[in-house]
Amino acid sequence: MLELLRRNNIISGVLAIIRVYIGYSWITGGWGKITGGGFDASGFIQGAIANSAGENPTVQGWWAAFLENVALPNAEIFSFLVMWGEVLVGVALILGLFTNFAVLMGLIMNFSFLFSGTVSTNGQMILLGIFVLVAGANAGKFGLDRYAIPYLKGLINQRQTRSSKTVEV
Repeated sequence: MLELLRRNNIISGVLAIIRVYIGYSWITGGWGKITGGGFDASGFIQGAIANSAGENPTVQGWWAAFLENVALPNAEIFSFLVMWGEVLVGVALILGLFTNFAVLMGLIMNFSFLFSGTVSTNGQMILLGIFVLVAGANAGKFGLDRYAIPYLKGLINQRQTRSSKTVEV
């Protein structure tokens, strides 16, 4: 089953559709935050911290401690990272460029939102993202990864060849 996911061209086409869908979801969310007149994550962070207390907390205490002690004091940085992270992940997934890294960063954001008590489409995006991540290079076959990854591997091999020749001399 894993080989089918990682090598089959038909599966690669299906993964490209999934990848573009996830990318579109990310880019529209991020672009809305950028163009929406100033996104500020501090309200979201404060709400998540508040949801860690009470009779039925939806946010774990350890996550609330992280939000309170790290994210909230640095809300400006986190706002910037969320806005532009969503856009960059979206662009990378749509283009199929550094697909595995982009989907991994998307999954980290999805889990962060889930940990903060927001369900929304995060579960669906996590499930689809896991398929893209497990598929490896096959997920970017119909994208710029088809050209970028071999090019980068060639550059790395050239450097290793050059450095091994200078060591021999």
